[in-house]
Amino acid sequence: MNSTQLKSFLATLTKEVFVIDASISKTDYTPIDLSQANTALDTIDSSSSKAWDIYITNYLKTKNKKVAFGGYLERRGIYNRSAYFNNQNPETERNIHLGLDLWIEAGTSVLAAFKGEVHSFKDNTNFGDYGPTIILKHKLYSIEFYTLYGHLSRESLRNLKVGEQIAQGDTIGYLGKAEVNGDYAPHLHFQIIKDLQGNIGDYPGVASLKDLEFYKENIFNPEVVLGL
Repeated sequence: MNSTQLKSFLATLTKEVFVIDASISKTDYTPIDLSQANTALDTIDSSSSKAWDIYITNYLKTKNKKVAFGGYLERRGIYNRSAYFNNQNPETERNIHLGLDLWIEAGTSVLAAFKGEVHSFKDNTNFGDYGPTIILKHKLYSIEFYTLYGHLSRESLRNLKVGEQIAQGDTIGYLGKAEVNGDYAPHLHFQIIKDLQGNIGDYPGVASLKDLEFYKENIFNPEVVLGL
C-alpha cells in the first residue's frame, strides 16, 4: 500500500479516535498557532517552558476551551533554543514540526489511538527532545503503521513490555511536567508513521526543509484521524 492509499484508509477511522482523556469533548478543543508567523510569540521567552505554559494557559482561558491543538508541518522558532535541532545551517536546521501537539495540563491520561501492541519505549533526554516516549505498532485490515506518543511522565514507562497487547482507548500513560518532558509546557506529541526506519522508542518529530518531502510521504496528518 502506498502513502496515498494509507492516508485514505486512515481518514476513514475518524471521529471516535481519542489520544487524550476521552471524557473531554472535542468541542472543548481549539486550534493554536505556534508558528513563526504568529507575532504574538515575539514577546515570549522561547527558552522558558514556564513562559510557554503561561501563554498556552491564558490562550485556553481566553477561548474558554480545555485543549489547544495544532502544529502539523508548522515551522516554529522554539527549536532555536536547542542545539539538538539548531545547527545554524538554514538547509539542515530542523524547525518544521511533524506531529500534532495537544496542549493540556500534566497528568492528563494518554490513550491508544488504535488497537495494537507496544513496539518500543524510551526516555529521550536531550534538551528539547520528547522525554518519555511510547511507540505502538498497529495492523488493521492487513495495513501496518505506527503511532508515537511523546512528552509523557516517567511513570508511564514503568512496567511496559514490548509486544504487550493494547486495546483502542486504553490508557498507556500520562502527560509529563516540563522537568521530564524535554522542557516544554505539558502536551502530547502524537504522530502517525508509515515506516519507523528501524527506530526504537524514537522517531524524528521535527524536520529540516531539506528532508520535508520525504517525511510528508512517511507521516500523516493526525488532525484528519482525530476528526479535528
